[in-house]
Amino acid sequence: MERAFFDNEKVEKQPKAYQRKKEDHEFDLLIDIQKKLAQGKGKYYVRFAKNFNTKQVAKAVLYLKQHDIRSYDDLEKNVKTATERFTELSAFIKEKEKRLAEIQVLKKHIFDYFKTKDVYADYRKCGYNKKFLEEHRQEILLHKAAKNAFDELHLKKLPKVKDLSAEYAEILAEKKKLYGEYRQVKKDMQEIQRAKYDIDQFLKSDEEQKKERIRKHNITR
Repeated sequence: MERAFFDNEKVEKQPKAYQRKKEDHEFDLLIDIQKKLAQGKGKYYVRFAKNFNTKQVAKAVLYLKQHDIRSYDDLEKNVKTATERFTELSAFIKEKEKRLAEIQVLKKHIFDYFKTKDVYADYRKCGYNKKFLEEHRQEILLHKAAKNAFDELHLKKLPKVKDLSAEYAEILAEKKKLYGEYRQVKKDMQEIQRAKYDIDQFLKSDEEQKKERIRKHNITR
């Protein structure tokens, strides 16, 4: 006979049903929940159904079946694994996006640098003349901004735009590939988190009902 997840002693010692002892490896989450859902008769079930969406927990049970999750420990581990993978992929994608943005900015500075190189050279030759500065302020500011950016990046030699474009294309392809996996991992994570949430709410609600029945039983004794 399947061992019940709760009994009177456990209800008193364990305030939250879903925080059961980890050494309880014999407990079959699916069987226990399905038994409770099958109790579709009586006043207790009617009260329970009013307080909880039994269709949602039925969907959660179906999810557990499809993914062969038989215990609460397994459910927690799968949630953790899914969340960690999602976090990992998110970090990878952010790194790719950061580098793509850096390449775009660097390419712009390189274009600006060479586009304004002659103007800045003339500015230096005329001894940084104020009149020349006013006439070519935009070009000179762009040139200075480019040089400052190169200094901040500690570039000893400017990279070729062709090489930067090739790197950009490669990283963009990697990002697209990662993003395909990211969407699926995000969906999987959300599904298992939802299933766990519904299971938690079900177990919590079930325990509260049991405690209420025990309280009423003690009063009538």
